[in-house]
Amino acid sequence: MRKIAITLAILAITGATLACSFSVNTKEDKVGDTQVMEINEAAPTNLAEAKVEIDMGAGKLNFTGGAAGLIEGTITYNVFGWTPEVTRSDGSLRIHQGRLEDIKIPNNKVINEWDLSLGAFPTDLEISAGAYEGLIDLSGVALTNLKISDGASKATVEFNGPNPISMDSFTYKTGASQVKIYGIGNANTSLFTFDGGAGDYRLDFSGTLEQDLAVKVTSGVSKIEIIIPENVPARVTISGGLNNVSPHGTWSITGNVYEKTGTGPRIDITVNMGVGSLDLISQ
Repeated sequence: MRKIAITLAILAITGATLACSFSVNTKEDKVGDTQVMEINEAAPTNLAEAKVEIDMGAGKLNFTGGAAGLIEGTITYNVFGWTPEVTRSDGSLRIHQGRLEDIKIPNNKVINEWDLSLGAFPTDLEISAGAYEGLIDLSGVALTNLKISDGASKATVEFNGPNPISMDSFTYKTGASQVKIYGIGNANTSLFTFDGGAGDYRLDFSGTLEQDLAVKVTSGVSKIEIIIPENVPARVTISGGLNNVSPHGTWSITGNVYEKTGTGPRIDITVNMGVGSLDLISQ
């Protein structure tokens, strides 16, 4: 009965998440001609680090590395009130867009697409978004800090190559959403915090760990998949409500603590869930 209750809860969450991510309530008079804004910002010449803030409304985000300067790309939109503003101040850059909460993406009439690339300059990056779909590929990008927050989203974050500098912390905060984060081991950080609401989340710690990693995962009613490379030592401590934990691979289990051996830097994870399902995978 316990597993059945959890399964039914997860199915309800998934349905609610999809509904939040794809609901549409668009007013005709807010949609106008399509506008394209070019972004081309040079890296600072007198600082060791830059601060970049991306604050977008509901839409689609494609974010990668490879820019020649600090950040470049385009923002394509057709909603009145969503004209982006660029603010520069002492090595800080903020690209901000107003939000109309009654418009959610995708919608055949509404366009709000951000295609941005970050350069090689060491950067403290913060991304805030409403309901959005996105691919954030930070492979090989030099990040000193990373903070991502969103509402109802369908997002993928990737670190397919190592961060060339040490990152102080990586934080992701989300609502009713579907979030997949791959290659967290390549982020080169000592602290990763994930705060989710009701959703479906995958946290993949593959990559090359350069230092011990402390992880804190908090969620409401959710389905979480945690993937740890087979040769990486790890300890996972689980607390919360009605949870169904399914370990895969070789784990030593003592009460609510799951451990695995390996070599090199260690991952220490605390998971606090409401009602949910946790797949704990060593591969």
